Amino acid sequence: MSLGYWDQVQRAGFEVPSDRPLDDLTAELTTMLGSTRPEVRDGTAYPALATWIERGVYDDLLAGLGDGMVAGLSVGLGESGTDTVFRRSFSALIVAECLERTNQHHLLPGAKVLDWGDRIAVWFLSEVDTRGFVPGKGWAHTLAHGADTIGALAESPHLAGPEHAVLLDVLAERVVQQPAEAPLTSGEPDRIAAAAMRVLRRNTLSVEALEPWVHRIGAAADAYGLVQGDPFGPASTPQAFLRALFVHLSLAPDPPTVRPDLLLVVIDALRMTNAPYLQAPTRR
Repeated sequence: MSLGYWDQVQRAGFEVPSDRPLDDLTAELTTMLGSTRPEVRDGTAYPALATWIERGVYDDLLAGLGDGMVAGLSVGLGESGTDTVFRRSFSALIVAECLERTNQHHLLPGAKVLDWGDRIAVWFLSEVDTRGFVPGKGWAHTLAHGADTIGALAESPHLAGPEHAVLLDVLAERVVQQPAEAPLTSGEPDRIAAAAMRVLRRNTLSVEALEPWVHRIGAAADAYGLVQGDPFGPASTPQAFLRALFVHLSLAPDPPTVRPDLLLVVIDALRMTNAPYLQAPTRR
């Protein structure tokens, strides 16, 4: 269909059209998620699908819709700099919408949610195209969208402490493995920290369980412990994440119960990885 058709749908407040089967509309919107035109992808396909999910249009079809979106995470996986990134990234956002819907209304069994979780984690750790804004084509933002999806997964009632620990490990692995030549400059560390906060707010993990997680990221954030090449490249993403996590923990209006003790752990990691800047001034 022409974009004019979807413009009419948008002007009608994204009411589901009655002149075509829902399956056909969904298939077309799914294809549009991979468009290189932001007005098609961000402006039409994503809000249409998200609105219909929120309104319950897919409640009886949510498993199939989510399965299709999870399959979209593998389209072109392993490529970098190509247009397949948009299908993967925006498929992740729709999976997040599906998870938010079932979290609220308990529509899917635990086995389905855990299956999606496994496949989301595999994609998030395997994604090599970490561009943020692509000139002329808009947002790719795979890591930001992936973090949003992991945050939605964390709030599933089907997940408990062991699964929450795994999700935090997935976020940490993504942070510490980010290549030095592809620093994250489009707000991704904050989006990943926001996802971590959604895990932490479940209040299933003690500070003793969280300390090794912070220390692992802190070790990767220490530019001064590296001696070869540019020491700041490999440390930039872990350092940015630690700082973002500190801000989120400090300012969040609904903090996790471990906030006081966890803040001390994060502050200690920041102090150790920024030691040259924190020395007492020398009197002259």
